[in-house]
Formats: sequence, C-alpha cells, structure tokens
Amino acid sequence: MARESESGLPIEPVYGPGALAGWDPAERLGEPGGYPYTRGVYPTMYTTRPWTMRQYAGYGSAAESNARYRQLIEHGTTGLSVAFDLPTQMGHDSDAPLARGEVGRVGVAIDSIEDMRVLFDSIPLDRVSTSMTINAPAAPLLLLYQLVAEEQGVAAAALTGTVQNDVLKEYIARGTYIFPPAPSLRLTADLFRYCREVMPRWNTISVSGYHMAEAGASPAQEIAFTLADAVEYVRTAVASGMAVDEFAPRLSFFFVARTTLLEEVAKFRAARRIWARTMREEFGARDPRSLMLRFHTQTAGVQLTAQQPQVNLVRVTVQALAAVLGGTQSLHTNAFDEALALPTENSARLALRTQQVLAHETDVTATVDPFAGSYAVESLTDALEEAAVALMRRVDELGGAVAAIEQGFQKAEIERNAYRIARQTESGERVVVGVNRFRGPEDERYQPLRVDPETEARQVRRLAELRARRDGPAVDRALAAVREAAGSAPGTANLLPPMKEALAARATVGEVCGALREVWGTHVPDDAR
Repeated sequence: MARESESGLPIEPVYGPGALAGWDPAERLGEPGGYPYTRGVYPTMYTTRPWTMRQYAGYGSAAESNARYRQLIEHGTTGLSVAFDLPTQMGHDSDAPLARGEVGRVGVAIDSIEDMRVLFDSIPLDRVSTSMTINAPAAPLLLLYQLVAEEQGVAAAALTGTVQNDVLKEYIARGTYIFPPAPSLRLTADLFRYCREVMPRWNTISVSGYHMAEAGASPAQEIAFTLADAVEYVRTAVASGMAVDEFAPRLSFFFVARTTLLEEVAKFRAARRIWARTMREEFGARDPRSLMLRFHTQTAGVQLTAQQPQVNLVRVTVQALAAVLGGTQSLHTNAFDEALALPTENSARLALRTQQVLAHETDVTATVDPFAGSYAVESLTDALEEAAVALMRRVDELGGAVAAIEQGFQKAEIERNAYRIARQTESGERVVVGVNRFRGPEDERYQPLRVDPETEARQVRRLAELRARRDGPAVDRALAAVREAAGSAPGTANLLPPMKEALAARATVGEVCGALREVWGTHVPDDAR
C-alpha cells in the first residue's frame, strides 16, 4: 500500500536516479556552507563542534528556575532557554486579576528587574548563550536581561543569544498576543534597530514554525507559513529604513522535529534553500549571512504521550536524530514526562544525556550532511520545496502574512491538516504506540513535578514590596515617556530606550506593557468580536 508523508506527499517504495530526472546536483545542492545552503549553513558543520545543547526550562519562582539552570549547566548544557509563565507572556504582572492561578505554572514568573536578577544569579552572562521564548513582551524582557548583564559588568555588545519575538505566529496558532499586528510589527522593527546598535551579537528574532506544528501544521505548512512570516518581518524592517544586510544576519528560526525522520531531514534542507533564494532574489541581500537559515529545533511535544510515558524516550531520540541529520544549530530535547507535567530534574537531565550520546557516541558528527544524494531524501526535499513555495505564493496573493492572518488563511489550513491527522489516529491508520496499539497494563510508577502552590502568593508579596520601595514619581515619568514614544510615528522614536529607563527605575513588565496598551489597544480576533 502506498504511504504518504506528514504533508500528504507520496512516499515511493523505491527511489532511484529516475526519480531525480532533470536534477542538477550543483545547482540544487551546492557545497556545505555555500549557496543555496541545502547541505548546511557552515562548511564543517558538526565535524569541528557539535550543535548548541540548549535545554528549555523555567517554572515557579526565579529562584527555583535559577537552581534548575545551574544544574543543567553543571551537567553539560551549553545554552539556556527560558520558559516564561503565561502572565509574563501576556504582559501581566503576577498580581493582576487575569494572572490568578497561572503564576509560575508553565514557566517562570518575571515581573521586574529584581526577578531577572535572581533568575541569572551566579550565571556568567558573558559565557552563556541564552534564548528567551517570549513574543509580545519580548522588548521589555530583553531589556531586563541587558540591565542584569550590565550589573554583572558584562557589556551589551558581548551578549549572545536569541529572543523569539515572533508575534505573527501568535495570531496564527498560539494566542499569546497583546497588541494589534501593525504596532506589534513596529515594536519588532524597533528591536531590530536597537540590537543592531547596542547588542550586535544578539539574534533579534526566532521565527517559529514549532508552535504551528504543535497546532497541527504539516511539515510543508510549517516551513511555508514560518518563512512567509519572516518575509513580512523583513519587509517591515526595510520599510522602516533599514538596509536588509544590516539586520538579516541576526535573524534565526525555530522548527519542530517529528518522528518521521526522512521527511524532517528533507524539510530542513528545503527550508534553507527557499530562504536563501528568497533573500537573494526578493530582497537583494548580498551578505552571505543574510542568506543563511540558522535555526533552533525542539523535539515534538505534541507527539509525546501520557500513556506509557517512558516510550517517549525513544520518540525523542529519533526526533533529535532527525534534527541533527537535518543540520540544526541548536537543539532542545523534551523530557519523557512532559505530557504529564513540567519535567523533573532527573527527566530533564536524561533529555540532555540523549543529545550528548548523539554528539559523542555516534558517528553523525563525523561527516557533513550524511544524507546528501539520498534518492529518497533529495526527492522529498524537492517535493516539500514545491509544496511550501505554493503555499507561500498563496499567502502573497492574499496580500502577505498579516493580510492572510486577518483572513484566517493559515489558521484554517492548519486546522484542516490537524483534523486529517486526528481522523487517521482515531481510525488506527496512524499508529501511536501505547495509545491506539500496543496498549498494556501500566507498570510504571511516576511522580510528576508539582509547582509549590505558595509560589503565587510569594510573588505577589514581592511585587507589593517592590512598589513600596521604588521611587513612584520617577516610575510615572518613565512610563509617560514610553507612552509618548508609542504615540509617535513608526520609524521616528525607538521604543526600547525609554522602556529600558522605565525598567531600570523598577517599573514592572505589566506596567510597561500597560503603557503600550493605553496607546495601541489590544488585539481582538474576528471570531471573538
């Protein structure tokens, strides 16, 4: 029986040279580190150094998360990735009515510079690369990080890491937006400009397909809609007066790695090729770094199962291998228990050990691009490229990523694919071990991590003490300056300097976001009006 890929593309039982008729290897592949970067963005890839092992972590209070970060570093993590709680992601302080019951639950609560100071206590920010999964309030969280680094004596120009800062995918798949699309894009462009001048080594955005995949996007949809969002960001930055090669080298991406290893490898190869061509042909980029699609990968949380959770160890290993064979620059491996709760210290350490085994006990780092020339993978790469480009073309026909979002195009396409996958799983056509086949009595005894219920009360008390100690009039003046800058025309006043002044005066993240809400309002989706 013929099989299909996750994108619904046919997988042939046998591939041979005939499958690649008219295929010019020199044009389609190039060399590693050379245009069109199908074979990887660096000439040597992992033969000289492995990918960055960046574990995503954060829960409860800043002190609890700091202890977890220090444990991960002790066990060999080479990069941190901060998970923020839902109130922080939505720009609300921990004492806001909407924050009740959510403080510290799915990430760490960060309300002010005092929390950020505790979060990175005794962590040398000049030697650790930090990624922050934060979108709508990306600017204030990045500025808090800069302020804490400066307190450590680390210059902003020395800081390395990434801020996700990808609000468009929030409207498509995830929902943690604050402001309407137009001012959100303005804030993104201001952050680009600020980092170019102040934090030149910082990756200013991580355009994310991961969350679209978690919502049900196929691999073809994942790369198409991610790259279409990236095109929108580039157009916005260019329209604000920036030259493409001034900011494009600091763009990065974030993708998922599923268990369908061959298609995932092909997906990463196709994405690099599409991006290189887009940047060169549409935007006239000349700096080779502007053409390179550099990306972080996380193994597929949506494929983890609560049933027989230890089987997730096998899934994560296969997914991580797909990311490595696909040429990722950094990788997070999910813990086996994340379908049940936040990972424990032991399960997080085991997830890191999975990467270390791949890097040091296998031969996947011995050669660049091991799958190059594979009939199956090269054919899948071409098919995925064609499918993704067709979807990107459709987004452009609708007026670009924002216009397509407003018309519900990406969301509807993803939901249609998610329904297809759900039907296949329910019918048993798609096998999920331990869920619809190979079920049996559970013999595992597992105690998930529990967030201390007192975390929220302690965080609220910290906020009250902060507000009592700080210079209230100075905070009010600083927030007024933020509102004034927000009311100016895009491209005239950069919002980040007044935001930094407010945060340094110990204004909270919620207060800074609240000042912007007063000027810009909040985004309300059509189906909620």
